[in-house]
Amino acid sequence: MYHMGYPMHMTLDRPDRHALSALGSGRLIREARRLAGLTQTELARRLGTTQSAVSNWERDRDIPRVDTLARILEACGFEADMTFRRHDDVDRAQIRENLAMTPSERLESVRNVSRFRADARPVERQPARA
Repeated sequence: MYHMGYPMHMTLDRPDRHALSALGSGRLIREARRLAGLTQTELARRLGTTQSAVSNWERDRDIPRVDTLARILEACGFEADMTFRRHDDVDRAQIRENLAMTPSERLESVRNVSRFRADARPVERQPARA
């Protein structure tokens, strides 16, 4: 299902976390408001602000601070969970794929890698030229 040009995989009343990570703050606010069934005016009233402020956030004309974004989401019935971690080269997709495997599938995967390594020939390196 596509929503606002983004693939959205809905789970009952919310998009999944991967779909949300592709949204900017304006689209995130709009999506949360729509899922809550609120108009911009109703959301503004809950936040003690104006409809034009909500419109400006949704159109990325103004970017709310993190604490304000958390209040906006709360007014729509959602919690904002943020995770800070150092960027690394870990392939999280591969980790998810491995975790989705059954124990027997994981064991077969390890056997395949072991066979591959056992059959691999070492590479002979030429001495460096001066």
